[in-house]
Amino acid sequence: MKKSLIAAAALLPGAAMAHSGHEVSGFISGLTHPVGGADHLLAMLAVGLWAARLGGRALWLVPLAFVATMVLGNALALSGVSIGFTEQGIGLSVVALGLLLALAARFATPICMAVAGGFALFHGLAHGAEMPLSASGFSYAAGFVLATLGLHLAGVVFGKLGTEAKANLFSRVTGGAIALTGVAMVAA
Repeated sequence: MKKSLIAAAALLPGAAMAHSGHEVSGFISGLTHPVGGADHLLAMLAVGLWAARLGGRALWLVPLAFVATMVLGNALALSGVSIGFTEQGIGLSVVALGLLLALAARFATPICMAVAGGFALFHGLAHGAEMPLSASGFSYAAGFVLATLGLHLAGVVFGKLGTEAKANLFSRVTGGAIALTGVAMVAA
């Protein structure tokens, strides 16, 4: 059963490309971009974990603020806007989001949304700058938005597992590890 599911999943991209009129390469590129680099992956998981620990309306508003601002950053990059320190902003996002988790930081939901959105702008700028020339902007954006939402959801799920005390400890330890990894990325 497991092997047949893996085989079916492996064939899906090929089956989708067999139909004319579908632009799949941009979607797949967008889908793989956030999970292909540790910086994007860790920041997006951290947003989900942080949202889970914040709870309430922040559970969905913080990740949505991240996604919305990331799409804005992508649009800015596609229109020719570039910021010279985008990669440093992404590295800083990994460090800061990890620290927010490690310290169990809690702020009003709009402030958390602004923090997540501020960092998302850098991620969106990078996505737009690294979009393959042959890709459709819409397909590419759909791919990275879906991947980002999936990573946020994974963070939320991991942040809600077990008892409150265990989930809090897991988030704090994971946040510390994310922050340290971010420091190593920025220093490299």
